[in-house]
Amino acid sequence: MSWMLYGANGYTGALAAREAVRRGLAPLLAGRSRAPVEALAGELGLESRVFALDGSAAAADALEGVTLVLHCAGPFSATAAPMMAACLAARAHYLDITGEIAVFELAQSRAAEARAAGVVLCPGVGFDVVPTDCVAACLKEALPDATHLALGFDGKSAMSRGTARTMVEGLAQGGCIREHGVLRRVPLGYRDRRIDFGAGEKLAATIPWGDVSTAYYTTGIGNIEAYVPVSPRALAGLRRLRYARWLLALGAVQRLLKARVDRQPPGPDEAERASTPTCVWGEARNAAGEVRTARVVTANGYTVTVHGALGVVARLLAGGAPAGATTPARLMGSRYVETLPGSGRVAIT
Repeated sequence: MSWMLYGANGYTGALAAREAVRRGLAPLLAGRSRAPVEALAGELGLESRVFALDGSAAAADALEGVTLVLHCAGPFSATAAPMMAACLAARAHYLDITGEIAVFELAQSRAAEARAAGVVLCPGVGFDVVPTDCVAACLKEALPDATHLALGFDGKSAMSRGTARTMVEGLAQGGCIREHGVLRRVPLGYRDRRIDFGAGEKLAATIPWGDVSTAYYTTGIGNIEAYVPVSPRALAGLRRLRYARWLLALGAVQRLLKARVDRQPPGPDEAERASTPTCVWGEARNAAGEVRTARVVTANGYTVTVHGALGVVARLLAGGAPAGATTPARLMGSRYVETLPGSGRVAIT
């Protein structure tokens, strides 16, 4: 069976392509930039295709003979919808490495189409959101009547350009939580609390992480928030940005901020990835006030993304997965994160 890695010329896509070959896999490399895609394919001894995602019909034609796409070309706010449509038309499984809430919701909205086509739609098979989704599932198992769920992580790794560009776009949208089963837009830095992610308590604030979408479909818990550590100064800065959202949404400002991102290194090098593990945390509570807390230490987020995504690729290529829209923990099991290189066990207290 033939499967495609789209966005192979990007930072994370190239890491995934190299690891796939190391595992003896032979993905069809693809992207919209001919020179880098063909150069990497030549280096790795793989076939390649070049096409843009500016029309789902053309993209569907480019998926001829492909049974699965691992989509690594962001920003997914622009690329996920046409690639998902192309996969449905071509009857190919769709995976991506997004953390964008709108993409998860889009997949769920197309669940019936996926079942009819006999394919799986599973966004977020990288660090966004495999570890936190598994933590959410473990907490649901530990406290089945939980009504509230909080998730978060503490990692010190540098970001790739793609991740940084996505964050620039997100600044203009503000924050997001799930409340009583419904997604709710909130201001940046909406809530703060002190959290022990695994190395002592830190000030943390809410962020619009993908789990406010995915954890709901994984667990059915209706109230969900996601947190990362922040300094008091950074939190104050986030809250000041509430009054400048209109400015951050302007095209000229977005282009300026993204141009600054593009002058940064592509992403953390191998030494930095090896030396920057991530602490992942979660907390569930029920109406009676019972609380369960979960923690797990994983490898660097980009390392988790590569291994997490390729593990899901292998699962779908093996066959037998129920068609439709799903989440990583529902597809791979609540303890999937523990099987990834560099990850420990999910500890629940």
